[in-house]
Amino acid sequence: MTLAIGVDIGGTKVLGGVVDDSGNVLAQTRRDTPAHDVNRTRELIIEVINELRREHDVAAVGIGAAGWLDVSRSTVLYAPNLAWRNEPLREHLEAAVDLPLTLENDANAAAWAEFRYGAGHDADDSMVLFTIGTGIGGGIVLGGEILRGAHGIAAELGHTLAVPDGHPCGCGGRGCLEQYASGSALVRFARAGAKDEPARATRLLELAAGDVNGITGSVVTEAARQGDEVALAAFGEIGRWLGFGLADLVQIVDPQVLVVGGGVIAAGELLLAPARRSFVDTLAQRSRLPIAEIRAASLGNVAGVVGAADLAKPVPAQAPGPSAGADPAQETS
Repeated sequence: MTLAIGVDIGGTKVLGGVVDDSGNVLAQTRRDTPAHDVNRTRELIIEVINELRREHDVAAVGIGAAGWLDVSRSTVLYAPNLAWRNEPLREHLEAAVDLPLTLENDANAAAWAEFRYGAGHDADDSMVLFTIGTGIGGGIVLGGEILRGAHGIAAELGHTLAVPDGHPCGCGGRGCLEQYASGSALVRFARAGAKDEPARATRLLELAAGDVNGITGSVVTEAARQGDEVALAAFGEIGRWLGFGLADLVQIVDPQVLVVGGGVIAAGELLLAPARRSFVDTLAQRSRLPIAEIRAASLGNVAGVVGAADLAKPVPAQAPGPSAGADPAQETS
């Protein structure tokens, strides 16, 4: 059995785990991310790796980094929620760790984990992951491989255009899908609804102690589960926009499976039911043809760890044999 360490680095946490050949996390450890301190972040990553390898014989390390990587997957070009700017992260970590090390975008790593071991494990060769959290991330697997693009930064699904000249986005653009189908959008829609129609938001406002600004994602989810009309409408709205985005991906990529993950997926069918309705309605006549099934991600917050570790594992060499390297179609009996 080959073990590898996966480390998932985001704006709030550095989460590491030891992963086996079946995608099981055998041990894990976590640190809070000092997001504005590049050197300290690097030190904590190394601490996490060293702590895990003291108790386990590991063959490699995979890093899932929340940022845009260059095509060689060695430098973090930019990270919206971390201080990395043209950070040669792989070089620094390889020198400190002295193990084979792979660097990957965190959403790509999570997509790979869901494809290999999670909600998309039965897909032959294609799957798309949407991660719905504060923002929207994603990863695309095509032909059994991660789609990274010519410059290494493909699958920024949250920054596809939803509304021309729409709501300002943190990326500098306007009207990105992230502004209409994310956890942040859920809160914005719920707050606006509670302010405009407080009589329909009784439970929502009770859970927020009467303060519209106290409405958070978890408050909206709980209120929706209890039948609050405004909370349900907020989920309906982000689900509708998510369905539009999923339908666009089907038109372009035609994957076998669409997986929705991230923190907001904890709401389950509150999000997925309106997303599925919007998805089918948007595809119109195409919905009569074979289309991808929409599923909830199954690996939770360890998806990035599992995917990063799996991508780092050495590929076993093919055993030599009489037909090694030969085209089976050219063989004769």
